[in-house]
Amino acid sequence: MEINFIPVTLANIDSYLEVGVKSYREHYLHLWTNADPTPYISNGLTKTVVEKELQDPGNGHYLINYDGETVGILKLVLRCGIDEISPEEALKAEKIYFLKEHSGKGLGKLTLQWIEAKAKSMNKQLVWLDTMQKGNPIHFYQKNGYVIKRESEVVLPGVLEAEKPMWILTKKL
Repeated sequence: MEINFIPVTLANIDSYLEVGVKSYREHYLHLWTNADPTPYISNGLTKTVVEKELQDPGNGHYLINYDGETVGILKLVLRCGIDEISPEEALKAEKIYFLKEHSGKGLGKLTLQWIEAKAKSMNKQLVWLDTMQKGNPIHFYQKNGYVIKRESEVVLPGVLEAEKPMWILTKKL
């Protein structure tokens, strides 16, 4: 299985946004009033937002390529603490999104392994992320060694009340 993580630049930002928006829409419309994820997309998957984030060396945006095709995206916050854990100790994984047709192929597990290896290479002690309390992702992360740290919730407008609860998960390296 040939998986590659291609850093996002101004030259490939359009692919990142296209795959990000498409994969988000394929998996998460059920979270939103009238199945409209505009609050999320406008907050994190627009050219203006991502171009600004690319200027910050504390962020890493990647195209996930599998056999030469872009199948997903990934965002890392390279210095991001949580609660008592300092930014120097932790890396946050965000936006681990795969196009629906590529889900279930083992790419998520390979992506977590890549994230963890990157975190170790930066001398991080912990990787953390958040995920919805409902649905399959929580089980996937737990199967891969992540443990529930505490509850959280989606704070963007337009999220259905029943879909707001999230878990913050951590994995010690």
